[in-house]
Amino acid sequence: MTKTLFAIAALLALGGAHADTLKKIKDTGSVTVGTRESSGALAYTLGDGKYTGFHYDICQNVLADIQKQLGLSKLDIKYQPVTSQNRIPLVQNGTVDIECGSTTNNATRQKDVAFAVTTYVEEVRIAVKANSGINKIEDLKGKTVATTTGTTSVQTLRKHRRANGVEFKEVMGKDHSDSFLLLESGRADAFVMDGQILAGNISKSKAPADYKIVGEVLSVEPIAIMIRKDDPAFKKAVDDSIKAQIARGDVAKLYDKWFMQPIPPTNTKVGLPLSEATKAAWANPNDKPMEEYAEK
Repeated sequence: MTKTLFAIAALLALGGAHADTLKKIKDTGSVTVGTRESSGALAYTLGDGKYTGFHYDICQNVLADIQKQLGLSKLDIKYQPVTSQNRIPLVQNGTVDIECGSTTNNATRQKDVAFAVTTYVEEVRIAVKANSGINKIEDLKGKTVATTTGTTSVQTLRKHRRANGVEFKEVMGKDHSDSFLLLESGRADAFVMDGQILAGNISKSKAPADYKIVGEVLSVEPIAIMIRKDDPAFKKAVDDSIKAQIARGDVAKLYDKWFMQPIPPTNTKVGLPLSEATKAAWANPNDKPMEEYAEK
């Protein structure tokens, strides 16, 4: 075993040492939140170590409820930026206690981590330049398609029935803003990703009118806050808080704040109305993975 593999194995083994996350938080008086730097309105950075977004706000409310539950007069909240590639290992090995980014809950990931109840239902779409002539999957033939390393969007595109026989080249961005830059700079003809991430990056671009989201919905994916596996007490605390936020109407208000109103730093609107799928997820809070969700 190489030193690198040994180090990874050792880190993963540490996950079991932190299975009781509530105890860890109470004993240390601190919690580490995993967040994303460019996951559209769900989670993004404002620079200088400051983060914000829809899932960020939901997590703040969750942690306030947990602080109250544990009787802590103060809770030190630390932030750890994560990527599509390292988010699951960092939750598993105890570096991150709760990941509040833009992670799809699927059956494969449920083998390694746990998910809170669904807070947002994503639709994977295709973004292109408005003058590209690309309007549907078939138009991607011979084109270059960007997506973000560690995500499943291009695999989803390839599996779509309309992609049969459509050959295209893939290029990878290290994060969502990097992937959008590939489209913006002309190194890619399309960017395949979650619709709200596409809409968010377009809204913050220099010329939003130069881009459009086209084609069929490639997949419907439940997005949820991620936590360590086999920690039922912590999962219940997180789920109970989210369910209460939904019942009070807080989550709906946060959705309006982040998706329908001008947001920092550019004070532009994402402009993505609440979908029927997300409404349904709030009406019946559950942690079903994508595979079961898609069957409905």
